[in-house]
Amino acid sequence: MTRTDGYLLDNRQTEAAERFAAFAALFDPTTFRHLEGLGIGPGWRCWEVGAGGTSVVSWMAKRVGPTGRVVATDIDTSRLVPAARPPVEVRVHDVGVQEAPGEGFDLVHARLVLVHVPDRERALRSMVGALRPGGRLLVEDADPALQPLVCPDEYGPEQQLANRIRHGFRQLLADRGADLAYGRKLPRLLREAGLSRVEANAYFPVTGPACAALEAATIRQIRDRLVTAGLATDEDVDRHLANVASGTMDLATAPMISAWGRKAQAGQ
Repeated sequence: MTRTDGYLLDNRQTEAAERFAAFAALFDPTTFRHLEGLGIGPGWRCWEVGAGGTSVVSWMAKRVGPTGRVVATDIDTSRLVPAARPPVEVRVHDVGVQEAPGEGFDLVHARLVLVHVPDRERALRSMVGALRPGGRLLVEDADPALQPLVCPDEYGPEQQLANRIRHGFRQLLADRGADLAYGRKLPRLLREAGLSRVEANAYFPVTGPACAALEAATIRQIRDRLVTAGLATDEDVDRHLANVASGTMDLATAPMISAWGRKAQAGQ
């Protein structure tokens, strides 16, 4: 199937704020733990790629302090405006098309970004190239193909409907060039990019209020696309959203795989 142009989950849509809040609740503890393990601290120069919301950027700003720098980039920076004060610098930037917004970064981080970027190879090269020798890269991305169901325990018609709609969502992503098996490739890709000390792990929320909030916001955001593509009817979507709102469904997310490594220093 030919690729459909246009990002499926536009930051300017009303539901984007709800999705960012759910992502923060679900994934910030994991992200912050990894960033702390990489040593982020006062004076560090960081690049947050495809920042979207402000939770990670604001956390980084507190860690690097007034002597540090956090460059936060995205193709749409409207949600980043509240964080746009020193040491944070906000820039409109497309990581898959444009050159990096500087070099010599101590840390580069991207979360749930590269899976959506058509030229992921170029984006990853740009991120690695922006690191100083010894700098750290942390890439965190989903792998929907590794666990494709929103209801892994498919025991009734509500769960079957949820999984059918999730299949439609994955189809829309694939039609726009998303690599639904990208997360599992990250350790190899980081090694092939020349990084050392590469490690990775995964986080897989199975149920909880943030999972339900993310599902509801996402389905509302893509509703028209699902219906137009014939992947669901308006009645299907209404019924699924009511099921989600009932609070009786166990709704999972795709596993988020975190991979990190270091750029070699001179002589290594």
